[in-house]
Amino acid sequence: MTTLPPNSDIDGVLALQPHILVVDDNRTVLHMLSSLLEKENYLITRASNGREAMDILLAHEKPIDVILLDRLMPVMDGMEVINAVQMDEGLKNIPIIMQTAADKPEEISEGIKAGVFYYLTKPIERKMLLSVVSAAVKQVEQHRQLRSEMLRHHMSFGLIDVVKCTFKNLDEAENLSSFLANCFPDPERALSGISELLINAVEHGNLGISYDQKTELLEENSWRTTITEMLAAPEHVDKQVVVIFEKKNNTCYLQITDQGDGFNWKQFLEFDPSRASHNHGRGIAMANMIAFDKVVYNEKGNQVTAVMQARKPDDPDGDDEYWT
Repeated sequence: MTTLPPNSDIDGVLALQPHILVVDDNRTVLHMLSSLLEKENYLITRASNGREAMDILLAHEKPIDVILLDRLMPVMDGMEVINAVQMDEGLKNIPIIMQTAADKPEEISEGIKAGVFYYLTKPIERKMLLSVVSAAVKQVEQHRQLRSEMLRHHMSFGLIDVVKCTFKNLDEAENLSSFLANCFPDPERALSGISELLINAVEHGNLGISYDQKTELLEENSWRTTITEMLAAPEHVDKQVVVIFEKKNNTCYLQITDQGDGFNWKQFLEFDPSRASHNHGRGIAMANMIAFDKVVYNEKGNQVTAVMQARKPDDPDGDDEYWT
């Protein structure tokens, strides 16, 4: 079993050419997808079945950033690949984009439960392909940058019992995420979830940016610039987010409160299969399903509490009971 991280660069950020493993048993589709992505300056490695894909992933010759995976294949199908990737500590954080003709909600839900949060339904359109791949690559870039910052400032955070702080913008949210992750018993697991919840408090909370608005901003590549401009406006300039971290016994609580009007959080707490091919909208669900043991919102939706319990020292995967 591999132990090398998916990308072992020194600074924890992606190379200029994100590396994508494209897996499909149909040679025509494999060539088409690879060619489209190569034109967008992605480094592409091809595999014609799941076994070949796993051999490439385990070889570590060129660390993979994103996997574009066909579901139905001979030798080893897509779901078998997903299960193998999720069981490997060095591979499980690689985003997987499932491309499939199996677009029934229950089939997509099966993939989501296995760890797939990005989907492309055949026949694949160029615009949708590039949008979803870009979203997955940005997820990797953000995680690598946050992880690098987290490790750079790592110290005896386990001694911290209570922290209260405030922030206003995206840069502060990202820096705070790296700091707070070290306070949790499993920093790697908590990191992305903390970042998603803090950023959500700024964009959807204090600024009131809607789901459709964010879709447009991401497509126009103006999301970060627009948020910076909006935060400088008189009606938003004094808004802040209050964050309280508290550790009680072996349970960590992170409470995040924004000054917005709230939102309909219920439709985002679990990942909706109908949003599987969207270029965003999976952050809260990933925080709830992967990063924390529980994520709870107040009724209004302007306050969220994330909970993580420490595991037994001999139970890193959480298969046994919580350490009490």
